Amino acid sequence: MAFRMQVLIMFVSLVLGPCCSPDRSNPASITDFGLTATGVYLYYRDLAAAETFYTVTLGLEVTADYGFAKTVRVAGGSYLFLVDAGRRKNAGTEPKTVAVALLTDQLEQWYHYLERQHIPMRYRLTADTGNPHDGFVAVDPEGYLLEFERFNPHPENSRLLPRLDTLPRIPVSPAPDMERPPGLSFHGMITWLYYRDMEEIRRFYETALGLPLAADQGWACIYHASGSGYVGLVDGKRGMHPWTGSKAVKIGFIMSDPGDWLAAVTQDTLIPLLNGSCIWDRDGRCDAFIGVDPGGYHLEFNRPFPHGESERLMTIRENKQ
Repeated sequence: MAFRMQVLIMFVSLVLGPCCSPDRSNPASITDFGLTATGVYLYYRDLAAAETFYTVTLGLEVTADYGFAKTVRVAGGSYLFLVDAGRRKNAGTEPKTVAVALLTDQLEQWYHYLERQHIPMRYRLTADTGNPHDGFVAVDPEGYLLEFERFNPHPENSRLLPRLDTLPRIPVSPAPDMERPPGLSFHGMITWLYYRDMEEIRRFYETALGLPLAADQGWACIYHASGSGYVGLVDGKRGMHPWTGSKAVKIGFIMSDPGDWLAAVTQDTLIPLLNGSCIWDRDGRCDAFIGVDPGGYHLEFNRPFPHGESERLMTIRENKQ
C-alpha cells in the first residue's frame, strides 16, 4: 500500500509486533457462504466521464450496464461499481475515503502511458531494490485514488505472493489509438479502507467476516476476500487518507445466496445491519442486505441477477442509503 514509508513500517513492526495477528474466535467465515467476488462502489457526479476513464483510458471491460451504474471488471472476481452520485444521498460531497490498488506486473509501462495521457498523479513511481512493494498513485476524474502496485519477493509478502503468482493476468482491451502499450494487464485488486482503531477493525474482519490475513505491513493489513479480491485495513493516522465519519464508498461482497450468511450474521449479532433487514426477491429469497463495519463503511452482501431484475434491485439499494 503506502510504499513511501518502508522504514517506519519496519520500525513499528519491530517495536510493536504484528498489528494483525489472526484471532479467529468465530469458526464461520463469509467464504463458507458462497462468496464469489468482491468490489467497491464509487460515486460520480459525471458518470459518463468516469466510464470513459475506466473503459477507454484504462481499457477495462464493462460487464453490466444499468444506465445509472456500470459494473467494470478489473480481474477475475474483482470489480468496480461506478454509480451516479444522485442515487446516494450526499455521495457527491462525502469524502472519498478509499484507495483502490490495481495489481500489475507492468508498473513502468502503466506509469509512462498514464503520464502521456496527462493523468494527475498523487505519488510518482517508486521502484527501489528491496521494497516489499512498488507503485504509484494516480487520481481518477473525480478524485478517487488509484494505486498501481506490484508486490515483490520479501518476507512481508510470504503469504501473499504465492497466491498472487497463481492469478491469471487479465489483459485490458486494445487501445484504439495504439497509445497504450499492448499486453497491459491486471491480476488483482485491493480496496484500502481507513480507520481510527486498528485493533477493533482487525477483530471485526477476522471474527465477524472470518477473512484470512494475507499480509501484515505494520500499520496496514491485507485480507483475502475472494479470488483476486482483497480488503486492506489502514491506520488513518498514517495512510493516504485520514479516518472520516462519512465516505463516498461502499464495499460489495457478491454471494451465490446471501440468505444463509444473513442468518449467521443475525444469529450471532456479528454485523450491525443498515435498516435492520434484507431486500427480498420476487420468489421470497434474500437478495441483498447491508451491514456497517466499526469504522462506518457500508458493506453490501448481494447476489447477481439477470440485467432487468438487477437494475430494479440496485435502484432500491442505492435509494435506501
